[in-house]
Amino acid sequence: MRIAIFHDYFGAIGGGERLVIAMAKILDADIITTDTDAVHRLDPSVRVISLGETISFPPLKQISASFRFYFSDFSAQYDYFIFSGNWAHYPAHRHHPNMWYCNTPARMFYDQYPAVVEKQGFFKRQIARIWIALHRYFDQRSIRNVDAIVANSENIRNRVKKFYNRDSTIIYPGVDTARFHCCEYGDFWLSVNRLYPEKRIELQTEVFRRLPDQILVIAGGYSQGDHTSVYIQKIMRDLPPNVSILGEVSEEKLIDLYARCRGLLCTAVDEDFGLTPLEAMASGKPVVAVDEGGFRETVTPDTGILVHPEPQGISDAIIAVGRSPEKYHEACVARAKEFDIRKFADQLKRIVGKC
Repeated sequence: MRIAIFHDYFGAIGGGERLVIAMAKILDADIITTDTDAVHRLDPSVRVISLGETISFPPLKQISASFRFYFSDFSAQYDYFIFSGNWAHYPAHRHHPNMWYCNTPARMFYDQYPAVVEKQGFFKRQIARIWIALHRYFDQRSIRNVDAIVANSENIRNRVKKFYNRDSTIIYPGVDTARFHCCEYGDFWLSVNRLYPEKRIELQTEVFRRLPDQILVIAGGYSQGDHTSVYIQKIMRDLPPNVSILGEVSEEKLIDLYARCRGLLCTAVDEDFGLTPLEAMASGKPVVAVDEGGFRETVTPDTGILVHPEPQGISDAIIAVGRSPEKYHEACVARAKEFDIRKFADQLKRIVGKC
């Protein structure tokens, strides 16, 4: 069976991009995308077809991606189609049979709409309302052409039902647990996320401002054309001396950071699912995460602590877990194996094989 996976773009390395690479290798599929900046840094062996670069300036970036996908036609070249991302499902009207692996409905259209609009100035707010209303309409229309929806968590299954009134099947993303290991419980905490406002980087820096004897290392980048430049500049201007931001790092460097850190800190707003806690657990490291979203589906009392998203509670959890992080090792490794990539591969193949 010839399979194609449509994905928005590879402008930065994140969980969604790693997942698409994993699916392509499991299914021996081609990837059809727009921007390819990061794809071969992840894995040079994957086969990639580019529809052309997007316009880097938002919201033209998202609009240009939508148009490139909508007018593409690979219907005669493949037998099955998978969509991944917020814009990549727009070719669904002519590519069947198909499946959307949903990491989340576009959050700016739905659950994060008030926050996105209200943070704009008066004139930009009116433009944002019009742009989102139009795109929400086309988003809803496009999803009607999707044959089946697979959600990456219970959290996302609930969003799909709420915003699209569609049922979906859960297949949790997989972690290649064999790649991760523990070298030591070092002198720094790790945070792995894109540098986006919804990741609450400012909350992380505030926590460690209150913990001057602790060290935080933040790994993650952002795509050109994202609404992040002002946010990042503000973070960098007020960065405590015990916090460092590495930007995007290689896979080898990331695995090494997991192997040497004391634990992982996760603060994203209602995270869709979140692969990073499982990657940390596969390295035998405990997790301190906010008590929201997908973190509730992975972090247990044996593998870390879930806390309210406020500085004092997170600070207390960092201190408590950091006293003896090694005691979480066995439970963390066992928990990660429950989400091993082989289980994901088996479930994915079964879904595709039914069509």
